[in-house]
Amino acid sequence: MSPVFYLISAMTVAGGLAAVLLKNTVHCALALTVAFAGLALLFLQLDAQFAGFAQILVYIGAVAILVVFAILLTRGSETPKDGVYSRNWPIGLVIAAAVFSVLGWAVLQSARVLPNETAVPKVTVLDIGNALVGRYVLPLEIVALLLTAATIGAVIVALHEKEGAK
Repeated sequence: MSPVFYLISAMTVAGGLAAVLLKNTVHCALALTVAFAGLALLFLQLDAQFAGFAQILVYIGAVAILVVFAILLTRGSETPKDGVYSRNWPIGLVIAAAVFSVLGWAVLQSARVLPNETAVPKVTVLDIGNALVGRYVLPLEIVALLLTAATIGAVIVALHEKEGAK
């Protein structure tokens, strides 16, 4: 493993932890963007260009920015004065540890079953792009229309809540 992998992995894990542990919601959203960028870089390092660029376009370019705008439009960036911790956090910690152990066990068990050598996929980013603007152009346009409608609806809901608070 190269030092670049460890650097990108540390950045991704640090961004994810900051997104969970920071108290300011805007800072959490920005830390989530750093975690998304780290995942995109990991995909690109693994020669999965489509997954890496999709991560950049969809998650960083759309989801993270939409989360930041939603927080800022709804004034949800203020830290609650009474705290954000629940009395049941030890139970949540036990459940998270159990899920992590089951997933880790499943990954370690699957390593024995998978072949050591895998063939390089023959599909390129150009082939995927040609399919999206050719055969799958209608589903792509429908998804774009649905995402646009959801964004407009979120802004309208946020504006109505903002006017009702005044």
